[in-house]
Amino acid sequence: MIRETGQPQISIIIVSYNTQDLIGNCIQSVLAEEDCRKEIFVVDNGSSDGSVTYLQKVFPMVSLVANNENRGFAAANNQVLHRCRGKFVFFLNPDARLRRGALGTIVSYMESNPQVGLAGTRLVDPDGTLQWSKSEQYLGEEYTQGELSGLPGSIACVIGASMVVRADVVKNIGGFDEDFFIYGEDLDICLRVRKHGYQIGYIDEAVAIHLGGQSERNTTPIAVWDKKIRAEHLFYKKHYDAETVKRINRKKISKACRGIIVLTLSFPFVRNKLRAKYRLKKYLLVYRHAKNSLSAKDRLGEILGGA
Repeated sequence: MIRETGQPQISIIIVSYNTQDLIGNCIQSVLAEEDCRKEIFVVDNGSSDGSVTYLQKVFPMVSLVANNENRGFAAANNQVLHRCRGKFVFFLNPDARLRRGALGTIVSYMESNPQVGLAGTRLVDPDGTLQWSKSEQYLGEEYTQGELSGLPGSIACVIGASMVVRADVVKNIGGFDEDFFIYGEDLDICLRVRKHGYQIGYIDEAVAIHLGGQSERNTTPIAVWDKKIRAEHLFYKKHYDAETVKRINRKKISKACRGIIVLTLSFPFVRNKLRAKYRLKKYLLVYRHAKNSLSAKDRLGEILGGA
């Protein structure tokens, strides 16, 4: 644990999985921040690349939790929430590093905006290109009928790669939902914070350079896509009415079928066969998950043209 005078203003949690080559730069960027009092936790999710030994040797001042298995992003963060002493908790991906002054800016923003319960920072590529990191609408929200009306603020969600939340708020709502193993947990917690009466904020002046997807770099692209779809359907089931979920699945089935037909018919003429095959696999996954999410009665309706 970092020894700093006084109560920490902000607690930083970094969940790592086979990112030994990246997490050092991440931690160094946090240690370089001098504008606020802080404490750092790293939760290693059963890495096999020597991450734990490396962290113990190079960063003994950081509080390390070493899991024997990959418990997922949500569960790993929850493991140390009760130990966080800061007024704010900052979730930072190991493949990100802060630009100088980011932590102080985050603390100042949260102190000055008591209506904001959770906020994201600006994310950029290593070359400075802005990454998409916030949205004013949830996945599938266009098909809802009042389920999400009246929520505070205009921002729906921010990306969890660099995200701060009030400690009392995140503890009151029970932390992350551990049903989300990876992907979707940031979307879910943002909505729950808004349902708790707080706005979602965006701190443009606080910048994190983010590589993205590094914990999943040994996972095939189609397997990553499958995980994202599963998380998406979990979000629908948890937060939307049954009729809304049914509408979403029918729309996805319809769109996937059109994509499958177009790709199949045009396949003999496309130059990039590998890309076409990958797109076809994605459409097939979307179709399969949407079909499986419908009840037997609803699937029969689809067959009979009831959609």
